[in-house]
Amino acid sequence: MGEAKKVLIVGSFAPSLISFRGAFIEAMVKGGHSVVAVAPEIGASTADGLRALGAEPREMPLSNASLDPVAFVNSLRAMRALIREERPDVVIAYAIKPVILSALAGGAGRVVSVITGVGYAFTAGREPKRLLSRTVASLLYRIALRRSDAIVFLNPDDERLFRQLRLIPDGPAVHVVDGEGVDLSEYPRALLPNRTSFLMIARLLKDKGIREFAAAAKRLKAAHPEVPITLVGDFDPSPDSLTREELDELIRCGIDYKGFLADVRPEIAACSVYVLPSYREGTPRSVLEAMAMGRAIITTDAPGCRETVKDGVNGLLVPPRDSDALYEAMLRFVDEPELARTMGEQSHKLAQSKYGVGRINANLLRYAGLSC
Repeated sequence: MGEAKKVLIVGSFAPSLISFRGAFIEAMVKGGHSVVAVAPEIGASTADGLRALGAEPREMPLSNASLDPVAFVNSLRAMRALIREERPDVVIAYAIKPVILSALAGGAGRVVSVITGVGYAFTAGREPKRLLSRTVASLLYRIALRRSDAIVFLNPDDERLFRQLRLIPDGPAVHVVDGEGVDLSEYPRALLPNRTSFLMIARLLKDKGIREFAAAAKRLKAAHPEVPITLVGDFDPSPDSLTREELDELIRCGIDYKGFLADVRPEIAACSVYVLPSYREGTPRSVLEAMAMGRAIITTDAPGCRETVKDGVNGLLVPPRDSDALYEAMLRFVDEPELARTMGEQSHKLAQSKYGVGRINANLLRYAGLSC
């Protein structure tokens, strides 16, 4: 075992420190390192969960840090104060706000910036708000990544985009990993239901492909009302969200809306085909979870999504923003129900060989300079 170090792991959504990075935190703690887990609005249950993993939870404001200059300055001051207080050897930051603030704050021995996806700012579209977000994010990324010691991408398309935009400076080591992985023991293979059924898990946002899913699901329900279609995810109040009226129409058409679920495994086990028509992802965690449990996948031929599916082997790729192609892909599984079994088997094998969290975390530990 190497030298024990103090690590700050910083995220923008507190529960993700457990659901997405819990195994990584555990690996660091088992390696003898001291871990402080930082995020805004850490509730009591999340704090207890982090302590159970061996990490110390710390709250820090991050809201609106990318566009609101006052909030940005306040968050930067809070990050600098936290780093001065904790004096970490390594800071590992996930997502745009933590990456930018952690790098700009300075004071850590090593800064590892993990780009979990390019998000709203860099997804295709020319709305004024998106263009402003893109301009601000590009400027801040250029500054922050110059101050990073290592940059980690979850898919090669995001690395390529950052290079095209000249956001990656000379100096930091750049790595690409196969997403954040999935704990195969937490998402074991499940028996298929005895009929074709579909599931989507996502926030109800435009860029997740929710409107394409809604259009395809309504068509499929009209043609095959007996086929179960389930939607899981938070309703979002943003202008890019499905409206209440659109959601109510989906429910009237027979789609089973479950809302937010803390544990999605029962719903994955109840479906035969998992659907995510997102416009762009880092690497979609819900797809990896469905693959681990042996489910065929329909997703888009888009960055982050296309890496999870070998078209025609463990699922089907459709063009993003194309509800007709999504409908035809779903209909194919209805017409050829045996595909769910054969493709689901291949999904499980691919999850085991490529996306096991242990292998991915070992790489992240190495990039962070942490011997375990």
